[in-house]
Amino acid sequence: MSKYLKDLMTQELQTRLDGVDDALVVNVVGMEANATVELRKELRGKDIHLLVVKNSLARRATDGTALAPAFAGSVGTQAVVWGGEDVVSLAKEVTRLSREDKYEPFAPKGGVMDGAPLSAEDVTAVSKWPSRQEQLSLLVGQILGPGATLSAQLLGPGGALASQVKQQAEEEA
Repeated sequence: MSKYLKDLMTQELQTRLDGVDDALVVNVVGMEANATVELRKELRGKDIHLLVVKNSLARRATDGTALAPAFAGSVGTQAVVWGGEDVVSLAKEVTRLSREDKYEPFAPKGGVMDGAPLSAEDVTAVSKWPSRQEQLSLLVGQILGPGATLSAQLLGPGGALASQVKQQAEEEA
């Protein structure tokens, strides 16, 4: 491959990965073509992108970026997966798909999260974390919990008094 062609491919890869801070590296070598098409379709439905890339070109394209640790020391052809709601939902989806028999060789190999490299075991561990939506719902519950308790404590005696007044009024009538 000529240097000019390598530079063009590197520039194309840089533009595709521009603005991406978190990505996972997966193995897709050995998958049947129909399974690959199904996998891409399923990922696309969740706004996740998959790009098969040669390691040397990926290293050149990501040199000096937050994605550089994902390709350090890797060999062979692999695929980069990015997108989704956040890196946790991305890891959840990748590990879920890797357990399905129809996508047999598909498996996480590593990745990068906030500039820190991830191993395959780290990707599995991240997939067990709560997603962004789950974290927000936990936070909102923690914020609203004391207010609901205070409201119940303030309204409880007033409600009991109103009930007693109503009962007294019904007895007199």
